[in-house]
Amino acid sequence: MGNELESLTPGMQIPYGGNKIATVSNDLANSFQSGDRLIVIQTTGDLLHVPSKVWDISSATVERAHTAFLEMGSVSDSSISEFFKLFADFLADEERFSLMKNSNDEDVSVAKLKGKSTTRLILNNKMREDMIAGLRLWEKTPSQRGKAKEQITHDGWSVQLMTAGLGVVGFIFEGRPNVFADATGVLRSGNTVVFRIGSDALLTANAIVEHALEPALKESGLPSGSVSLINSAERSAGYAMFSDQRLALAVARGSGPAVAQLGSVAKQSGIPVSLHGTGGAWLMGVRNTNSEHFKAAVYHSLDRKVCNTLNTCCVTKEAAPTLVPEFLSALSDAGKIRGASPKLHVTSSADPFIPDTWRHNVQIERAEGEVSEPQTDLISTDRIGTEWEWENSPEVTLVVVDSIEEAIELCNTYSPQFVVSLVTDDHEQFESFFENINAPFVGNGFTRWVDGQYALNRPELGLSNWQYGRLLGRGGVLSGDSIFTMRTLAIQENPAVTRRS
Repeated sequence: MGNELESLTPGMQIPYGGNKIATVSNDLANSFQSGDRLIVIQTTGDLLHVPSKVWDISSATVERAHTAFLEMGSVSDSSISEFFKLFADFLADEERFSLMKNSNDEDVSVAKLKGKSTTRLILNNKMREDMIAGLRLWEKTPSQRGKAKEQITHDGWSVQLMTAGLGVVGFIFEGRPNVFADATGVLRSGNTVVFRIGSDALLTANAIVEHALEPALKESGLPSGSVSLINSAERSAGYAMFSDQRLALAVARGSGPAVAQLGSVAKQSGIPVSLHGTGGAWLMGVRNTNSEHFKAAVYHSLDRKVCNTLNTCCVTKEAAPTLVPEFLSALSDAGKIRGASPKLHVTSSADPFIPDTWRHNVQIERAEGEVSEPQTDLISTDRIGTEWEWENSPEVTLVVVDSIEEAIELCNTYSPQFVVSLVTDDHEQFESFFENINAPFVGNGFTRWVDGQYALNRPELGLSNWQYGRLLGRGGVLSGDSIFTMRTLAIQENPAVTRRS
């Protein structure tokens, strides 16, 4: 065992990646104290500082979840169902919910003062209804624990492959209170969960824990710690949790760079990951695309900004005179219904199809407030995959291509390889498109269907893409009842069975 790191000095060189050097900054050196941890990302050289207090909070919370997991074997499926029922009931209770809403209002006010986005932070009635609906689904979902998936019969004995809980699931997500209902779904497979929510929503999270989650755990008889919140606003709490080798799976969702960094922390700690970061859907229009269907697909893909919102639209040149006006009309309508001006980004190929009425300055609603900007910006091809994180002003990229093959190539090169639609009634064309596009979620209409709860009746922990390779079932919808492992059970009927070499 080596000596513990007691301090850092400015300019200190830290090796990483086998042959590279990272340098300690003045700020890092000055803030690092004895007992703190330094995590070195071996792929990028990022130096991540975890104060000892934060490390201890994370470690204690994971310990509670690990202990609870070891007790889950004696918990009945009916008790797990009762937890989901009670959690939903408590969210539906007006008195309890008002206390949660008060905390959320405070979170929202603070975020606005900081100029931060609040579109996903507000705990409104729609979000509440979705949480309750998700919990009701989990209440009625059959258990995956202890199910025999396969049996191999031998002479005098047999082997069964049985499903079992995987362990402690570590879950980090942005400030979206509704993710609580998604996270607790892992209990259905016999797992426990530790989660960290973005600091913007920490008051809301604590209120939900106090007034709904903890009472539901207690009354249903589930082990204390089955669902645990790391009660720290420090970003480093996420680094600490994803470094804890007691985790069986690390799940992260949020912004692309943050999720990638968290994934690196977990992977180099030997923890399997499921990452749900970069979003932005793509939509294609071609010569035989029905213009009304195309306009509807664009419009209904822009009702709000989430990961499956339309981000980039590709139209073939021969279809552009018909489809571009429909695209612009749908984009305008999506802005009007929100009382906002839309924002458009175009490549040089699309620029000739944009009328002068789209080239004036307009007020665009950003997190920091309204900003006067050109309504149409010209961008280079290598930026067509940029995910536009808009507040209230719908924001989209338009590209005109020579062929559907070029659109597929651009999508496979520049998109997050996540959600793609081709609006066409040509089955042969769509089949070819499906075979050649590298995305887990493919459709022929609006893009916002991509949601575990909406499409599959399974509240999701996240939707992952194929940017970094296909990850078995986790390449799509990661849901609570899909997180399990296999145990092998041998049953010997004949005591004389023996192995002869």
